[in-house]
Amino acid sequence: MGIRILYVSEVVGKSGLWCIKKQLPSLKKEMKPDLVIVNGDGTTGSYGLGRQHAGYLRKLGADVITGGDCIFFKKDMVAEIDALPYVLRPVNYPPESPGRGWHFANAGGRKIAVVSMLGHAGFSRVHSENPFTSLNAVAARLSEETDFIIVDFHSGATAEKQAFFYHADGKVSAVIGSHARVQTADERILPGGCGVITDAGRTGSRNSVGGTAAEPKIREYLTCIPDWSKDAWEALQLQGVLLDLDDSGKTKAISRIGIECADPPQQEI
Repeated sequence: MGIRILYVSEVVGKSGLWCIKKQLPSLKKEMKPDLVIVNGDGTTGSYGLGRQHAGYLRKLGADVITGGDCIFFKKDMVAEIDALPYVLRPVNYPPESPGRGWHFANAGGRKIAVVSMLGHAGFSRVHSENPFTSLNAVAARLSEETDFIIVDFHSGATAEKQAFFYHADGKVSAVIGSHARVQTADERILPGGCGVITDAGRTGSRNSVGGTAAEPKIREYLTCIPDWSKDAWEALQLQGVLLDLDDSGKTKAISRIGIECADPPQQEI
């Protein structure tokens, strides 16, 4: 029987939301996933996730929304996340943090655990617990209830992701890398049955800097003045990963997704 999971990579800004709106419903009909996971860490203003956008992603078809280092950038999410069981902050955040780091979902009549986890590399503003030791505890806890465990690993370093993949092999069903917003071509299944990819990419503009307009980012590097950038709208694409798990919870197939999305009418922007 198995389980099919559609993971939609990081939704960046309004253009990313447009791609979800236009492509996710038809993608669900075509691929017939049992569960849809969407990374929403860059949805609101390209950095963070607001309460309204979380609800909108849910309305458009997301069963679980994962976050990352930007999950609390929007104040309304800090206040509301406890009321949104389908929105995840990193599981290795301090216990004093609001929200939760995993969620049990129903996928084809089976219980599946979705976990959000933050790496150490590249996050000077966030001080999370060691993801390697955290995974041991989390996997042991969740495996008491299900063999199906999916981890969204948000890290700024390829080396950390690769080491984490091998550490996770045999403990969880799959580890999907996020944060770089650039889709890598290294999807594979490790010897213990763990499906992995270094980065699932981004949903939004491909002709951009991480989904945002290039000019403000160039100016930021030239001046050292932080710039939150603006939405980019060229070459829109929904990116992600399709996973098939067998009855034992191991990955039996993993493939990248890149679906082109037509430009919206001007009045929609």
